Amino acid sequence: MEACPRLIISALRGGAGKTVLSIGIIAAWKTSGKTISPFKKGPDYIDAGWLSLAAGETCYNLDTFLIDQEHILSSFLSHSKGDIAVIEGNRGLYDGIDTEGATSTAELAKLLKTPVILCIDCTKSTRTMAAAVLGCLHFDPDVDIKGVILNRIAGPRHEMNLRRNIEHHCGIPVMGAVPKLGSQNFPERHMGLVPTPEHEWAKNSVDAASLIAKKYLDLDALARVAFEASIYAVSGKPSQNPESESWLHPEADRTDREISTDRVFPEKSVS
Repeated sequence: MEACPRLIISALRGGAGKTVLSIGIIAAWKTSGKTISPFKKGPDYIDAGWLSLAAGETCYNLDTFLIDQEHILSSFLSHSKGDIAVIEGNRGLYDGIDTEGATSTAELAKLLKTPVILCIDCTKSTRTMAAAVLGCLHFDPDVDIKGVILNRIAGPRHEMNLRRNIEHHCGIPVMGAVPKLGSQNFPERHMGLVPTPEHEWAKNSVDAASLIAKKYLDLDALARVAFEASIYAVSGKPSQNPESESWLHPEADRTDREISTDRVFPEKSVS
């Protein structure tokens, strides 16, 4: 079955800034009139809350540790009904539970036949970033890494050095370069720590991330990557009942814990 245009935002490690960039990309595309289907790799419900806020749509978790591949495919096909699906990875691209990378973002990318954009933290580094990206490209050639976003660059000279090295040695494009941002631009220290509904500044933070994406990223190039992916069929069947019974029937007989879990993890209802 053909899935919608899609891409994965990943990184070399956790804390590289992929959540802020994912939020910004989603919010920027939303303001341009696109309907975005957000997903979060892994069980993280806090990041998923931010992605939901940015998209104005429910974010579904794709957890390859807790859920088998058949149900991952089913959930993805059932809920990727927007113009573009954006999946935020977790940790580093190849980080998994064993030496083969099981449960990694890379394995999810291959399962869903989805191209990867690498977000790299370039703090105090130049040519070494090209070596790191080249290593990712060759580590598993079946992972389709289509481009790089430079994060936390020090200035134009730093950016030019990075661009030249990565594009020369790696042969993939740099699709954006984001400078180091103070907390006044975006309260990044809260990301991954604070659920969005609890703070009124959350919407302002999403708006700030959208402005960052519009100013520093090549959103058209990212969209082209996503739309090129739509030509690849994803093997699987959509869930026949993607909506939880909790939306259709009274909740009186269910425990508070069950109800809370459904609201935090909406894909729990896909069986």
